[in-house]
Amino acid sequence: MKRLIGIFVLLITSITTAQTFDTLKDKENLTKQEGFFDFWYSQKEDKIYLQVSQLNQEFIYVHSLTSGLGSNDIGLDRGQLGGTAIVKFQRAGNKLLLVQPNQDYRANTNNELERRSVEQAFAKSVLFGFEIKDESENAFLIDFTPFLMQDAHGVSKRLKQQKQGTYELDLSKSALAMQRTKAFPKNTEFEALLTFSGDAGGRNIRSVAPDASNLSVTQHHSFVQLPDDGYQKREFDTRSGANFISYQDYATPIFEPLTKRYIKRHRLEKKNPEAKVSEAKDPIIYYLDPGTPEPVRSALLEGARWWNQAFEAIGYKNAFQVRVLPADADPMDLRYNMIQWVHRSTRGWSYGASVTDPRTGEILKGHVSLGSLRIRQDFMIAQALMNRPFATSDDNYKPMLDMALARIRQLSAHEVGHTLGFAHNFAASTNANASVMDYPHPNLKLEDNQIDFSEAYDTSIGEWDKVTVAYSYGDSRADQTEKDYLNSVLKQAQDDGLQFISDADARPQGGAHAYAHLWDNGESASEELNRVLELRQVAISNFSEDNIKTGEAYSVLEDVFVPLYFFHRYQTEATVKLIGGLDYNFATKGSDLKIVEGISKSNQNKALTATLKTLDAETLAIPKRILDLFPPRAFGYSRSRESFKSNTGVSFDALGAAATASDMSLGLLLHPERTNRLIQQNSLDKSSIGLEEVLQELVKNSFSKRYSSNYLTQVQNTINFNVLKHVMNLSASDKSIPQVKALANETLSQLKDMYSTDDSAMASEIRYRIDQFMEDPEEFEVIQSPTIPDGSPIGSFRCHGFARD
Repeated sequence: MKRLIGIFVLLITSITTAQTFDTLKDKENLTKQEGFFDFWYSQKEDKIYLQVSQLNQEFIYVHSLTSGLGSNDIGLDRGQLGGTAIVKFQRAGNKLLLVQPNQDYRANTNNELERRSVEQAFAKSVLFGFEIKDESENAFLIDFTPFLMQDAHGVSKRLKQQKQGTYELDLSKSALAMQRTKAFPKNTEFEALLTFSGDAGGRNIRSVAPDASNLSVTQHHSFVQLPDDGYQKREFDTRSGANFISYQDYATPIFEPLTKRYIKRHRLEKKNPEAKVSEAKDPIIYYLDPGTPEPVRSALLEGARWWNQAFEAIGYKNAFQVRVLPADADPMDLRYNMIQWVHRSTRGWSYGASVTDPRTGEILKGHVSLGSLRIRQDFMIAQALMNRPFATSDDNYKPMLDMALARIRQLSAHEVGHTLGFAHNFAASTNANASVMDYPHPNLKLEDNQIDFSEAYDTSIGEWDKVTVAYSYGDSRADQTEKDYLNSVLKQAQDDGLQFISDADARPQGGAHAYAHLWDNGESASEELNRVLELRQVAISNFSEDNIKTGEAYSVLEDVFVPLYFFHRYQTEATVKLIGGLDYNFATKGSDLKIVEGISKSNQNKALTATLKTLDAETLAIPKRILDLFPPRAFGYSRSRESFKSNTGVSFDALGAAATASDMSLGLLLHPERTNRLIQQNSLDKSSIGLEEVLQELVKNSFSKRYSSNYLTQVQNTINFNVLKHVMNLSASDKSIPQVKALANETLSQLKDMYSTDDSAMASEIRYRIDQFMEDPEEFEVIQSPTIPDGSPIGSFRCHGFARD
């Protein structure tokens, strides 16, 4: 809430001064705080008495978590924002009701009766009812404590949803938290320490709580004055890359859209609107958590500050600033845009959330949460890929640290971008990494058979990021309308070849866009996969015990090998999406953008050829010299969710690793929605690749392969069995259309015929599985491969919902 940033003198007075309310006169040890809402605190009662001076006056209410549980899986983090609501106090008899009007359905008109008809047509929400304790001169006194001592953030509900146990709020172990309960002229902040008691039902909660039967967190509540009417709403355009609010305006003429969409953005105005370059009236200032350690602190500051490059490009000088939060400031105070460094027990997503005025889309507070363990994943990736980094010294950590810090700079810029109002752009990697709002995979190179880490991540804002800033924050000239200005920004982006494609289209399973992916690189996904596989092979050939420090258990070496072995996983996702993929834009009439078209057969065939390499025994077989470095897990080094899984007890499962990797590729290639698209596309254009061709190539490159090495033969048998499983999955899936099921069943018949004269044990098992499936496909139960270790986020998410990474 940039316009409010500043240090206010906190007025704390004793109750011995003259009182407005008779109810408070006999109470001892009261302290008063004056601000947006005045309140009194009774230490003896542990109660807060709130003065309500204005009825029916709307303001903003936000709840959040000051302290969290520390589990990424549970998802209750330190600094997590809750919902943003417009609320007001209304009197009803002897009560004051805290009412949330319905902002989703409105009538923006001067006709009071028309507005009232919409208000009465849709439900509002009464958040709480307070008995009026006293009143004087149109001011009311209420006991505010019960409101603060409720589970507004939904902690117990979240724990139940995550199957972590059944908990109830224990008021006997809860109390108001007064250190950060303060009143300021335009906002009043409250906190309470809440304890939830119950029976722990999940491993995640037991892993992070000292006593899983009693969980204590601090919940924060903000009452904030609404901003003035000076903010100008800006219309949303699907091409812009901006996030948006939406609502139904029933005062809209019938010939215009009922749904109104406006982008989310901070308020920003030039001091001198006539100047080509001007300082801002109120710059956008972000504050970094002072608890962030070096060298991470400097990296986060630098990465977040990249955004000023984009603001400079639209004529603003020092309009975007990043500082370390002053020691006396509260990160939960809505006046401060925050970048918080959040600790969890496991690696997980970071995210950028915002407090936004639901009426207009104005961002009042940006709040970034960055998981502290994620930098260690990039460090480990570098450690695995580097050639014997600890061969001569255990202090040679700087090359790995440099790559990890390069990633954290980009992560800082990415999450701040969400809080500036920007969506993911997963097509940016095909445009020379044009946006920090993509998910970046380390961009490594092979030089003289050595891996070069010098350009692993970008070092500045991208060209697309300048487009989104120009659309959301740029100013039109005096001789043009805002609409003309916005269209000119998007037209220039189109002329520059920049493309914007966001979340659902880029996902590896259901996403259909051929050029929008997560964690990929390169203009050509298939060419990049070939390059990644080559780089992976070089790194594996160099991998040795010198990839860990002296004195570390060999079980650590096994875990370091995980990100190297699966280094190709995300580029495989990108490549597979070309098969049955589509190239399209979020086009609008008159924009001249490509609407939608299929992918050429030659490009799909290149993608299929590259994908099949990830199902090759020679690609997936871990060399014996490396297997000799992986003994059963050492005492004190149990497997984690990020370790290789094993079907061989305590020993390392080499075939299981190949099963996991091939299962990943096959799950992508033979996803029902993809195969359904292949049927449709081939029916419209016979020259395009079809599912029958894909299945034939898959069988030829799996079941038809033979090796002289028994180890490679067993790895290939493992892959073949996964192929059989996924073809059966395709036939049995409720999502597969009948044409897909027919081709899957035909492939199974062909496989049975292929092994009809083979008397080997594997051939006999294949025939048995096929016969069993054909006899009763509805009873088919998938044979699971070992679960793939966590990979995403790679050294960084989730973002998600509020835009996580």
